[in-house]
Amino acid sequence: MKKSLLAIAVFSLTIIGCENKKTTEKGTTPTEKPTLSSMTYTDHHSFSKPNEAVVKHLNWVATVDFDKKIISASATYQIENKKGVDSIFLDVRNLKITSVSTDDNKDAIGFVVNERADFLGGQLAIPIDESTKSITINYETTEGADALQFLDPEQTAGKKSPFLFTQSQAILARTWLPCQDSPGIRFTYEATVTVPKGMLALMSATNPQEKNETGVYTFKMEQAIPSYLFALAVGDVEYQSLGSVTGVYAEPSVLESAAYEFADMQDMVDTAETLYGPYQWGMYDVIVLPPSFPFGGMENPRLTFATPTIIAGDRSLTALIAHELAHSWSGNLVTNATWEDIWLNEGFTVYFENRIMEEIFGKDFANMLALLSYQDLQDEIVWLNSENRSADTRLRVELEGRNPDDGLTGIPYDKGFFLLKLMEETVGRKNWDKFLNDYFNEFKFKVMTTDSFLEHLDNNLLSQNPEWEKTIQPRKWIFEEGLPDNCPIITSTKFETVESELAKWTNGGEAKAIPSGDWVTPQWLHFIHLINDTLNQKQMHELDAAFRFTQSGNSEIKAAWFEKVIPNNYNGLGNSVEDFLVEVGRRKFLTPIYKALLKSNGGLPAAKAIYAKARPNYHAVSRESMDALLTNK
Repeated sequence: MKKSLLAIAVFSLTIIGCENKKTTEKGTTPTEKPTLSSMTYTDHHSFSKPNEAVVKHLNWVATVDFDKKIISASATYQIENKKGVDSIFLDVRNLKITSVSTDDNKDAIGFVVNERADFLGGQLAIPIDESTKSITINYETTEGADALQFLDPEQTAGKKSPFLFTQSQAILARTWLPCQDSPGIRFTYEATVTVPKGMLALMSATNPQEKNETGVYTFKMEQAIPSYLFALAVGDVEYQSLGSVTGVYAEPSVLESAAYEFADMQDMVDTAETLYGPYQWGMYDVIVLPPSFPFGGMENPRLTFATPTIIAGDRSLTALIAHELAHSWSGNLVTNATWEDIWLNEGFTVYFENRIMEEIFGKDFANMLALLSYQDLQDEIVWLNSENRSADTRLRVELEGRNPDDGLTGIPYDKGFFLLKLMEETVGRKNWDKFLNDYFNEFKFKVMTTDSFLEHLDNNLLSQNPEWEKTIQPRKWIFEEGLPDNCPIITSTKFETVESELAKWTNGGEAKAIPSGDWVTPQWLHFIHLINDTLNQKQMHELDAAFRFTQSGNSEIKAAWFEKVIPNNYNGLGNSVEDFLVEVGRRKFLTPIYKALLKSNGGLPAAKAIYAKARPNYHAVSRESMDALLTNK
């Protein structure tokens, strides 16, 4: 039976490397650290076949239409036909392809789109031959472009101009760009983007710092990136420099507070470079997006996308910026080959983030962040087990036939962090830092699989001392469920103080007597986390009166408080929960707060009523999660 194009829904890729052996004049081979001889992996989430024909460079010409809420574009790829095949395959989902041509056939040529009805979209097959050097695809986005969120003026801070931002991770790039949508495939790009006059366009590339009179902006990304890092934002935004390679973009009414909040960014970049080598991307800027952005941040090269919920007024939530900056090494520089290896991006990044925060704010502050990660990890394991998803507590998660977003739990972040923390404590920080520096340098702008990382770890670190492997047991951490019993134990004197003060209150003390004037956000989060889950009305009112949790300008504190008191039907919340859920689209907050509502009296109809109002303000990523949580109840 002849297979249809759609029958092949994954690609397997083998990268053959050098053995790194040098022979002397006498024919002997000197002792050297062995290198990876090959890397083989299968991406279950792409229809492309990059081992046959692969994209290398993109020239993207686009017009953003806010009235129709679409992007009309032309994508011209320089390609490499590795095996002289007769077709190149790209991933698409809900795109309106109007025409396709090649460099050796400027007229429109035939093409085939085999569309599926699930999250993978479909396969775009374009005829080529051995002489074809480029392909051009003319297309428009549709309402099904889940990567795009067009915001009306009233959904922005300024309330005067519309806004557009993209979110391509994990496999949403294909909803606004025909592409080989796999983290293992990199391309450079240049772009010309036309937007309405009076608005500024920005991309994950070289960026303008002020608006022009034409509304036409050009971009260049000279370092090759995977498609999930292809990003665009358009809005009424302005720029403020924060250092030699750092700055912030935000709506005018937000810019001053954002610049104050992110004042340590240049110090973070400098600190990161001293830890793990040169920053490879030129500028490191951040754009503060409207509150519907579904994540805390997104590590788009040269332009981190950030939620305004990290602007607390006291610079207490900037660990998120350290996290996204750290991705400039772990993720953007050395990238997980597939989404099943996501812990290689996120676990490394949480570890690196913690090291940056330690260098800038001290060991005890970093320890507090690590202990919060430990609490989150324990909660995540309990939740996954309750959902019959214990297999997802492994670091290397199986995602064949599943949406890759299923793997974006707290496990790759927090369990990954503690594995790396264990490695550091076992081999010593000096040895560990040397290993990481060499790792980032050797594999920069390349991909990494879990198996290949373990091979590299064995060859270049653990082989130095057989006891290290026995102590760490990395394969147990990676391939087995749950949290191993050799997890590092971290302590914090500041958390011990919090625990002591909470014990006094629990035993009859007054909340207003707690000496909390110098507490920072991690201490407050620890305090709320440890509060008894069955508070009565008097206790909740006392705590709220003393510390004003319900009115807090710190989104992390407010969300943690809501999660704690909503199930206890706290009558002092007023409309604060609804207001928060309607305004904020960050999935980290939405999921636990809606779950808390479901536990309260009359929770289901209340949750559904709020969601009906809030849903139009949420990005597709958040809508999908909340739909799954609420619509089937």
